[in-house]
Amino acid sequence: MDRVRTSLLEALTADPDLQERAARALAADGDRAPLTLRKAGVDPDLAAAALTLADLRGHARAKFGERADRLYFTRAGLEQATRWPVAVRRAARFAAASTHVTDLCCGLGTEALAFAEAGLEVAAVDLSEETAAFARANAAAAGLRVEVRVGDALGTPLSGAAFADPARRSGAGRNFNPADYSPPLDALLEHLSGARFAAVKLGPGIGHEWIPAGAEAEWVSVDRDVVEACLWLGEAARVKRRASVCKAGEWHELTGSGEERAEVGAVAAYLYEPDGAVIRAGLVAELAAGLGAHTASGQIAYLYADDLTATPFARAWKVEEVWPLHPKKLKALLAERGIGRLTIKQRGTGIDPAALRKQLKLKGDGEATLVATRIGEAHAAILCSEV
Repeated sequence: MDRVRTSLLEALTADPDLQERAARALAADGDRAPLTLRKAGVDPDLAAAALTLADLRGHARAKFGERADRLYFTRAGLEQATRWPVAVRRAARFAAASTHVTDLCCGLGTEALAFAEAGLEVAAVDLSEETAAFARANAAAAGLRVEVRVGDALGTPLSGAAFADPARRSGAGRNFNPADYSPPLDALLEHLSGARFAAVKLGPGIGHEWIPAGAEAEWVSVDRDVVEACLWLGEAARVKRRASVCKAGEWHELTGSGEERAEVGAVAAYLYEPDGAVIRAGLVAELAAGLGAHTASGQIAYLYADDLTATPFARAWKVEEVWPLHPKKLKALLAERGIGRLTIKQRGTGIDPAALRKQLKLKGDGEATLVATRIGEAHAAILCSEV
């Protein structure tokens, strides 16, 4: 199958006109696009490949912007590919420490492109011949020099700097257990220990028990969406925990030990919801210190403060009222205030927001946010408005 797909990729890269025709047919004819291309004499398999590429390029723009229109993708490869701003930022950190990098498990090669654009010499390695062919095609399409070869990440000699993005999908779907990554995370970390400067990209749900001693664990979010975690190893490790937040194209960083705990107090005038990267990095206490805030329950990552402080690391709401979390009472209270549009958030109560919404039977022209959470050990509903 790899050879068939590789042959189709070669045919596509050799025919830019077909790529353009496929994109136009998909936009104009939708589901009838395959028939359009076949009527024009295009081989059915090649037509399917061209239309799949056009479709994937459309989805890829969210990660790569306009550069997506000249790159080559597979569905699984695109899903795992790093967003371009994140890759560029990581490449800059590598370029400040080394002149070359070995990109293990390189996938479609998009991370390698960011390394090359940063001025690094790049040796990219992937176990799949088909995937390596896509990486070569992307390097050629971008006009960048990247050495791509087929090989086993764990058998690749390392010197200087190394990066790895182990496959987190298999034929059975996404693998959530790092021991099931390809290659397994524990074996990969052992291999990367031989590199002077190294990093490994992981899914954002990685458990803290997988963080090696001495490593820096970073969680990254882009416009409130936590997109990945990254372990920095060897000389690359600078702090224990880092939350990197990209908001409207601008990067912000919060660092700390990940071991501190915020003070517990009463609900105050403003409620803050920390960015997911801050929560996953265990830096809620560090954020609280910067905001002069505290929690209302030791296990809940909502913060409260008497003063409003602008921060890229959290959203803020003005607290209007605090009620018991009783659906019947909430229904009456919301009806009295004419609130018909309600955003329901919950943390620590176990309620189903959709089920609660049905019970409330909202009516009216008013709009608000209801936060279901805990104050101490008691469940509460906080009516608030975002600022």
